[in-house]
Parts: sequence; structure tokens; C-alpha cells
Amino acid sequence: MSDHGPGDPVAAADFPTAVLVLDAGGRVLTGTRSAAALLGAPEAGGPVADQLGAGEVLFEDGDLWARLIVGAVGGARRNARARLRRPDGGQLEADVDIITLMEGSSARFLLRLQPADPADSVPVAVAADVHRAPPAPPADQRSAERQVLVNAAAAGIGSSLDMVRDAEQLTDVLIPAFADLAAVDLTQPVLLGEEPGELVAGAPMRRVAVRASDGRWPPESHRVGDTVRLGNVESAHLRGGSAVFLPDLTDLRAVLAGEEERVRLILPPRAASFMLVPLRARGAVLGGLVLWRTAERRPFDQEDAVLAEEIGSRASLSMDNARRYTRERRTADTLQRSLLPRPVMDVTGAETSGVHVPAATTAAVGGSWFDVIQLPSTRLAFVMGSVEGRGLDATAAMGRLRSAVQTLADLDLSPDELLAHLDDLVVRFIEDDDRQEPATGAPSALTGATCLYATYDPVSRACVLAGAGHAPPVLAARGSTGSGTVAYRPGPVLGTGGQPFEPVGLQLGPGDVLVFCGGALAKGTDRSERQRAAIGAGAREGADSGLPVTEIGRGILGVLGAQDGELPHDDLALLVVRVRQVPSDATAAWELAGDPSLVGRARTLVADQLTAWGLEDLVFTTELIVSELVTNSIRYAGGPVGLRLIKDRVLICEVSDPSQTQPHLRRAQLTDEGGRGLFLVAQLTHRWGSRYTVAGKTIWTEQPLDGGG
Repeated sequence: MSDHGPGDPVAAADFPTAVLVLDAGGRVLTGTRSAAALLGAPEAGGPVADQLGAGEVLFEDGDLWARLIVGAVGGARRNARARLRRPDGGQLEADVDIITLMEGSSARFLLRLQPADPADSVPVAVAADVHRAPPAPPADQRSAERQVLVNAAAAGIGSSLDMVRDAEQLTDVLIPAFADLAAVDLTQPVLLGEEPGELVAGAPMRRVAVRASDGRWPPESHRVGDTVRLGNVESAHLRGGSAVFLPDLTDLRAVLAGEEERVRLILPPRAASFMLVPLRARGAVLGGLVLWRTAERRPFDQEDAVLAEEIGSRASLSMDNARRYTRERRTADTLQRSLLPRPVMDVTGAETSGVHVPAATTAAVGGSWFDVIQLPSTRLAFVMGSVEGRGLDATAAMGRLRSAVQTLADLDLSPDELLAHLDDLVVRFIEDDDRQEPATGAPSALTGATCLYATYDPVSRACVLAGAGHAPPVLAARGSTGSGTVAYRPGPVLGTGGQPFEPVGLQLGPGDVLVFCGGALAKGTDRSERQRAAIGAGAREGADSGLPVTEIGRGILGVLGAQDGELPHDDLALLVVRVRQVPSDATAAWELAGDPSLVGRARTLVADQLTAWGLEDLVFTTELIVSELVTNSIRYAGGPVGLRLIKDRVLICEVSDPSQTQPHLRRAQLTDEGGRGLFLVAQLTHRWGSRYTVAGKTIWTEQPLDGGG
């Protein structure tokens, strides 16, 4: 008899004699047609077992059969003489070799016959006669095979922090070395990075990996991506924590006949034995590993179940690590997105579109962020920053930094002054972090943070920007022949303390495009330089074509992806801005001397302008506002006094004077002769405030148009 490795088919052509398969009691299960003819079977066709008399005992001496199989368990018994009963009533003297196919309660033995009398010829066997598994390898061989498989699992599983990839690695290790078909199903919460929870019958699972030894997954079974729902029995086995197996699926196929879903779940057409291995970690069920062997391979046994549990346990730990990583990444991404402004903004001064691309891994999730802040008088602030830390700490630090910038922006400071205040705050934040975490010695996530802050006035078209360690924006002026980065000298990174930040002024035109870059795009590497060149080309094309800023951003990202084959592993941020100008006929400005008698003149100018704009309903309230503000400016600051009206989505009224003393709202007492002016202004307006200017200060108010104009 020729030798066969695990899983190799055994055909009758491999045997020079007739072959039978018997159970532990010596009863016929199947055999070759050669054996049927040798034993004188009365039927010429039909199943071999029927010809020989299925269930009949062939051995005349039952004790002899018992002695023979005891010697064959775990291996084989060679050259034993036996007398067999023929179906027609005669006897056959033969030399037999007995080889163990299966052990235990479902023991099966392969019997090779060689007639003792040369006159009894053996018919020629045909290859289709027998398709049964070879004998189990000796114990020492199985131990060696087990060790090889365990080593392969140690080397091949867990190299990824992706649950699906871990599942694929698990099937790669087991197929074809251990089984012929394998599938991995994971629960829905696990795939989302959530805690597994208790597995209940019927809970949806997702098939994430399959593998077949011949490369052809059976179409009758669930495929990758299918939703799998386990019944009560399968769910109970997974909760039990131990691998379960069925060495023979014949009876189960009969039991499940007509139950299409369960047949599709656990009975592939060619499968002969089945095993279900729970994938558990920290006491919770992550999913299940399903294995099948075909009839050409010996069925699963208890030793196989122990080995599968060991390998499944290793894979479960890797998948749970990947799940926790997925949860942390989803949390960081969600928090980061929640801290960013709405991606598209369309206001009087500009059309903006921001995009943030998360990092490829949680370890690279940084704190790149951007913001668009609406300032008084139709002005805008554009902000881009980054935090050098990683993970949730960096995202939290980014949130602190963005909140600080928004608070300082409400003071309407110039970019250099705002960064100076922000720098002081970051110094304090870092000191607080160091005091709270002295044992770790890890630097604060805000260490090395950068920020670029720019303001734009759509009336004057003046843009002023300053940076703290951040790369300058890319500017593409409409109608020009090129584009390039704004020339400016960025100050030190935030948290340095005591260093000045130099502002840079630009005069922009309607339709000019600014692209602010953050994350991987703002780093000074060769790759980032190539990327910034691509950004410049995209901004140039957008400025000339008038494309919407959302399409400009998508086009730039598409070029970056095609340029390097993939987007950077670090996160990146883009803020695309197309600036606009407030129409000249929507503004009116006057300058008044510091003479109280000119207050009436100011009211007249305002009334005439509002009438020309069709805003007669606002004349009375605006005259009162202007009267109070101009009077206070002349009384406490002198002249000249600037007066400006801007017709936008709201009516904006500005009064400027040379004093840098900020006004304060207070409640006047009943006996006070004055002090009610600002209180009156606050009641008549939707919003009001003041800001410092180079020449002094400006007090501004906003009134809803209420459909007028």
C-alpha cells in the first residue's frame, strides 16, 4: 500500500487487492466493487454496501475481529489470516491488512483482502471504488504537525491592527494545513470597535474572511460581507467557549434537510466533517471560526479541537486589540470632526471649503484643524493650526487651542496680537499639563503646536496674517500668470513665550484664491514641497476657472492621491478660500470733525443714505444709535470721528475715534443725568461691540434688515 499525506485521496487503484470499510463491530459500511465480486455478491449493480449486505458481519469468528482491531488502533495490523462469510453462504480464506481510519465511538477500519487460495482471483479495482481518508498519522507525527501549525500561527497572526486582516491571516494559517474550508464571522459591535456584549441567538454577524484549499469558495455558502445569523444551538456553542466538532455530517444533512439557511450556514456541499471554534477575549464572544474537512481528509477529532482552540485564542487576542484600536481611532476621528467648523461657508466676504483627511492609523492621528470665524463688519478670520501629538491627547489639545483662538478672536485683535496672547495661554497650558502628569515625563500635547491666523476685510480687501511656526498659505491671484506661497516670516511655535510675531499685509482682489494647509502638507519635507506645488497648480486653475471652492479642494486631493499613489499616512487639512468684495454701492463713509454741532449733520447723512437703500424702516433707530455714538466720541475722544454704514445681511453702523479707551455698558441710577447711551444702543441693536485699530478704536452695531432692501 502506498503512503499518503494528510488530505491526499486514497483510490482503489492504490491497492492490489479488494478493499472494504467496516465499523468497530465488523459490519460492512462500504467497499470496492472488487471486494464485492471477490466475496460473491449476488447483485451486479447498485451501491457496494447493498451488494455485500449492509450491516452484516463478515467475520466468522467475532473474537478474531475484536483482536485484530485492537492491534490496529492508532496504526495498522498486517498479514492476519481470517475466514470471512460470503453473502451467498460460502466462506473465503484471506490474508487481511487492517488500517484505522477513525477512532472512538465512530470508529472505522479499512480492510484489504488477499485470498489465501490463488484460485480465487481478485478483480481489477477501479479508481472510483474508494474515496476514504488515509489513516491518522502516528502520535509523534501529529505532534510535529501540531507544533508546525502553532509556530505558523504565532508568526502569521496579529501583525495587523485591522480585524479583517487578522481574520484573513487566521484562515491563511489553517488552510490547507488544517482544514479544507474556513470562515470567520464577527459580531457587528466588534466590527464597529464597540464592546462585544452578550451574544444572543439571531444576533447579526458579518462574514469577514473565507478561504478554500482549492481556491474556490462554494457559492452555496455565505460569502465575505454577508450577514450571518446564528441559531440557538450555534450561539450556545459560541458562548460555551470550547470548540465543538462533528466527525461525520451525514446524519446532520438528513436532519437539516429543508432548512436552507442552516444548510447554507454549516453544510457546504463537499464538507464531510465540521468544527466551530469560539473567538473570545476577556470573557466576551467576538465571533466564530468555522472549519470544514472534505471526505478526502480524516475527520476532526478531539486533538484537532484542542489545537484549533489554541490558535483561535491567539487570533482572538489580536482581533480584540484591533477592536480597541478601532474604537480609539473612531473616537479620535469623531471628536476631531466635531471640533471642526462646517466644511462649506458662503458669506459676503468669501466662499470657503475645508477638508480634513484623517490619518491612516490611530498612532498618526494628529491635531490638524482649521476654522473660519465671522468677525464684525463683514470681516473674516481664517485659522489653520496643528498639534504635534498623536491620538486622543492631540485631539483634545486641538480642541483647547481652537477654543482659545475663538475666544481671542471675539476681542477682535490683530493677528500678531492674537498670537501673542495665544502663546501666553499655551505656556500656561503646558505648565499645567506638566504639573498634572509629573510621573510620566511625557511632554504636553501642546508642545510644538503651530497656528496661522489671517483676517480679511471685504470692504477694503485688506488681508493681514501672522503665523506661529506654521507654513504660509498658497495664493493664486485671479488673472495673474502664476501662484505661490505668501512671503512672510513665521514666528516661533506656540509655547515659546516672549517672542514677537510679525504681521504681513496683503491686498487681495475679488476672486483671488487662498489655500491654507495643515498636517502633513505643512511640514517642510521634499514630499510636502511637491505637494504644495500641486496645491499651487490647483489654486491657480481654480482662480482662473471660477470653480466652486469645494471642487478646487477635491481636485487638489485627487492630484495628491495620484501623485504619490496614496494620501499621506499623517492627517492633513485644507482650507480653500475665494475672497469677495463688498460692492461699493453697499457702503457709505464720512469723516466728521470733533465738533458737537455736527451730530445733527451725522443724523441727516445716515437718514439720506438709508432712504437711498430703501431702508426707511431703520432710519429712526439708526439716527438714535448714531447720535449716541458720535456724541460720546466727540465728548471723550475728540476728532476726527469716522462714520461708516455697510448694507449686508444686516445693517452695520461703525463709529471710529482716536481714543483706545473701550466703552463699558453700565446701568445708570435714577438720579444720574447720563450714562444711558450705550444701554440704549444695546436695546436698539441685535449686536454691538468695539475693536482696537491702529488709530484708536471702532464701535460697531448690527441691526436686522427685517426684509427691507
